[in-house]
Amino acid sequence: MTPQDELIARIEEEARLTARWTGRTTLAAPVLQALRKVRREAFVPPADESRAYVNAPLPIGFGQTISQPFIVALMTDLLDLKRSDRVLEVGTGSGYQAAVLAELADSVASIEVIPELAQRAEAVLRAQGYGRIALRTGDGACGWPERAPFDAIIVTAAARRIPPALVEQLAAGGRMVVPVGEPDVEQELRLITRAAADGGIREIGILAVAFVPLT
Repeated sequence: MTPQDELIARIEEEARLTARWTGRTTLAAPVLQALRKVRREAFVPPADESRAYVNAPLPIGFGQTISQPFIVALMTDLLDLKRSDRVLEVGTGSGYQAAVLAELADSVASIEVIPELAQRAEAVLRAQGYGRIALRTGDGACGWPERAPFDAIIVTAAARRIPPALVEQLAAGGRMVVPVGEPDVEQELRLITRAAADGGIREIGILAVAFVPLT
């Protein structure tokens, strides 16, 4: 069994263990295939390459982390992506989540506030064949108005409250996944949906999580 296969097995097991909260006993096959395909070792620091397929977050510098693969898989699965969807990621970080998204949707844009991480992620993404991802350095809480609306938005850091600009940039029928809560305390992963019929917003809690704060 390859390290990728072992990781997918752990993700599937954790999906079963958390199903009582997430409502998802299994994750979509295309999502798992995307995680199997993306070379996670390319997105972690060289010193951690041997741990790339451990189901755990890893530090990437500047107080940031590459998220636990199960959380990457769950958040991606909650978006229910179609190939034609326009996707916004807030918090490029290492670029790993953006690469996973690019395996599932043709239009992916990502914003990173830390210039050094943004530059590193751009170089790695291009080297790994993900040059079509649109990247920007700036405040992700403001979204990317010029490219809005988005069918899916994923926030990879914990917001004290859901940024209003991101809700405004969510298309009718769109979905947003965002961790919400204060730093160093229990946070909650939330799913925000905008109704296709009347544009109404619905918000539900999914799972307790721990993320670095959105800056």
